[in-house]
Amino acid sequence: MIQVLYIIAFTALSILAVANLIRSMMALSKSEPTNRNLSNRRFAKGKSFHPELIDADGNITQEPLLVMRSFTVDDARARLDAIYEASGNSEV
Repeated sequence: MIQVLYIIAFTALSILAVANLIRSMMALSKSEPTNRNLSNRRFAKGKSFHPELIDADGNITQEPLLVMRSFTVDDARARLDAIYEASGNSEV
């Protein structure tokens, strides 16, 4: 008998959770801005820029940016070996 009560309670909570999710998605879609601001992000030659690169006036920022590049372990090892050999250290 107690198992039936658990199943009913779980089903009711699941239905409430899904209904709440649907309501939230509907409210979010109504409050989501349209693509009107997309034209503010387009500059010469139709290029589109990330919003992080644009200041409040719609211009590209002139701040220095952190650039990260990925490379393989073999490339890293070769660079480290080149730095070590250029340092003039020799094994004794």
